[in-house]
This record gives sequence, C-alpha cells and structure tokens, in this order.
Amino acid sequence: MAMKNHPSCITFLLLLLPLLLQFYSAKSELQLNYYAQSCPNAEEIIKQQVIKLYNKHGNTAVSWVRNLFHDCVVKSCDASLLLETVNGIESEQKSDRSFGMRNFKYVKTIKEALEEECPTTVSCADIVSLSARDGIVLLGGPRIEMKTGRKDSKESYLSDVENSIPNHNDSIQSVLSRFQSISIDTEGTVALLGAHSVGRVHCVNLVHRLYPTVDPTLDPDYAEYLKGRCPTPDPDPEAVSYARNDRETPMILDNMYYKNLLEHKGLLMIDQQLTSDPTTSTLVEKMAADNGYFHDQFARAVMLLSENNPLTGDEGEIRKDCRYVNSD
Repeated sequence: MAMKNHPSCITFLLLLLPLLLQFYSAKSELQLNYYAQSCPNAEEIIKQQVIKLYNKHGNTAVSWVRNLFHDCVVKSCDASLLLETVNGIESEQKSDRSFGMRNFKYVKTIKEALEEECPTTVSCADIVSLSARDGIVLLGGPRIEMKTGRKDSKESYLSDVENSIPNHNDSIQSVLSRFQSISIDTEGTVALLGAHSVGRVHCVNLVHRLYPTVDPTLDPDYAEYLKGRCPTPDPDPEAVSYARNDRETPMILDNMYYKNLLEHKGLLMIDQQLTSDPTTSTLVEKMAADNGYFHDQFARAVMLLSENNPLTGDEGEIRKDCRYVNSD
C-alpha cells in the first residue's frame, strides 16, 4: 500500500502517460460521428450526393453496396478497391471477381463535394461505407448506424482478391467459412447474400446452369426465362446481356430473394445452395417469412462487415483523390 504515493512510482507514471497517449492516438477506434468537429456536414454531404446520383442513375445505389462488400472482405475496409493501376499499384478492379462492377467514377463526385467543404479530411474508406449505408436506404433497406474514422490504404491487394471474395460457384460451406473468418456468423452471411435481391447478373455467370443441360435445381419455367435472357452458351462479356436477380422487386432490398429461393428461382449456384444446406435452409425460410427479421440481420451483418480490420489513427492516410495514393 505504501508504494501508492511513492515519489518514484508517481514519476514513472508521469513518464508513462505520454507514451500511452501516443499509442492511443496512433491506434484509435472507429466511432459514431467521427467528423463532428473536423467536418460537421460530412455525412449529410455524402447522403445528398448519393441521393442526387441515385435520382440520375438508380443503379449507383446497388454499386455502393457491392463496393462495400468487395472492399471490406479483402484485408480491410480501407478503400483499396478504388485504387487504379498506376505507379506500381495494380488495381483490384482488374480481378475477375470485380467483373461487372461499375460507377467508380461517381465516387469522385462524392469526394469532390467533401473536398470543397473540408479538404483532406474525410477518407475514401468512409465514403465507401457511408455511401453503402445511404444506398441501402434508397433501395428500401434498413437504416444502419455506422461508425466512421477509417483511413485509406497506401496499397492495393490484387493478389488477395481471388482468395478473399467468394466465387458464385463456391460451395456454401466455403462461403460460410470465409465470412466466419471476418467474424460474420451463418445468420449474418445468409442475410448478406440477400443483397442479391437487387441488381443484375451478367449471362457469363449464368450460362453454366443453362447449357448444355439445365440445372435440375432450377424451376423449369424460370430456366426458360433465363434462356430468353441468355440465348447462347458463350455470351460476349462486353455485351449488355444479363438477368435481374429478382424479377418482382428488382430494385428493392427485400425478402423476395428468399421467397424466390424456396421456389427454385435462385439466379446463382451459391444462391440456390442456401436452400439445400441444412445449416442455412431454416434461415432462408425464416427470412422469407419475415422481412423485418431479414432487415435486422442484414443491418447487423453490414455493420460487422464495415468494421472489418479498419486502418485508424496514424495508420494509412486520407487520400486527396480516391483513385491514387497521395504523392507527398
């Protein structure tokens, strides 16, 4: 007890305090309203830009959701996805897993609006997360309280993309394992796949289920519809040749995706596997029966995804242009 007020002990603590403070500032955590002091209007600016872009190009909302997934699953939520190939950087967008991704140019629109208000303050990584959050709302999905304070990476991870992002032909168990490695459980993974409720799939990723013979797990009438959308077994990857993920509510993030799965109308192999695997089939039924439950689980999983291994504090940087690492 006598040591509590010993002069040498107090001196040691006083010397240690600056080191602890330095460590804390170097590795801080994500937090709600991170920009409250440095750029109070940041989140509103992003929201307004997302709305404006959605009103001109509705598919941008789907792009923001896909950006979040592709960025955060690979290493970290650090906007590495947005880097272009230049000065030794090889863009992750070159990967086959990025096939069909678009609207990257509109990230620049959002970034420019932020730079005008608060130069070199809001990270591209936070733009990826917050644009997805606001895009989900525009698609009829849940409002998600999302923390901010991410920093941008100074490198891309092209060589990691293929092993990090599940392929549409992967087994459901391998997909569950991949998400488990970033702390997203089975319930969350099934909910995240519900993002396939919106958007579209290029015929390149569908024809193996139609030719030379139709996948027996496909509803026959649905297969005929898909053949009408994809009439050849070797579609041109550059052609606008696709099928909607959900014909009933193609631009609404709802549980129609799960209802379609129960009717054998899953577009991708990974989708349909959800109904045949005992670890996921009951969750499909539960989400098909309750849109609120789906939204709750989707919101929880998106939040977990957006917080995967972020760069914070003195890690990374705030890019001036989301396409390039800062030169200075």
